[in-house]
Amino acid sequence: MAASMEQINRLLSSGKYKPLLAVIKGFRNGAIYGAKVRFPHALVMTFLFKNTSLIESMKVILEATFIHSRNLAYFVFAYKGLTTLFRFLEDQKSQYHSFIAAFCAGFVVFGKYNKVNEQINLYLLSRILYGLAKLAVKRGYIPKPKSDPFPLFAAVVWGIVLWLFEYERDTLQPSLKSSMTYLYDDSNIWHSLRDFLFYNKR
Repeated sequence: MAASMEQINRLLSSGKYKPLLAVIKGFRNGAIYGAKVRFPHALVMTFLFKNTSLIESMKVILEATFIHSRNLAYFVFAYKGLTTLFRFLEDQKSQYHSFIAAFCAGFVVFGKYNKVNEQINLYLLSRILYGLAKLAVKRGYIPKPKSDPFPLFAAVVWGIVLWLFEYERDTLQPSLKSSMTYLYDDSNIWHSLRDFLFYNKR
């Protein structure tokens, strides 16, 4: 057993088969990271907004954790596998490899609609819009602001989301709608000191 473990360690540290082993390690990291991110989020959101039994709540939490962990593992595996294949076929690394590999893996893994995939895709959308705006400034496509644009950005984001919540709330993503209902609607309702201070009662 010790001898075989030593052989494995020697192989891993030799650098041999590194591209293939990186794909496998990417799968492992995707699974671990997905579970670490989703479990606490699902735990908080389920116990905060769902009125179900403990067994049903745990089932929801574990199912969401499994889906996130599995999908992220599949995506990292597919993305790293495809970029490695492209680099092998063309004998060099190119920028379009990343886009094509992620496009294909994203279509297969995150293209199926479910609540977890919806949240992940929306999270990424907000990040890439912000990143593309910064890239446009960096490349000189739009002039660099003379003052900090973050306050205006925050004002526009919050103005739009509260308008949508008040007048077009069916267009909002369910977990966001639940959070905003708790913050803005449930705070309008109370019948006694108990449900004013300690819990919400409709």
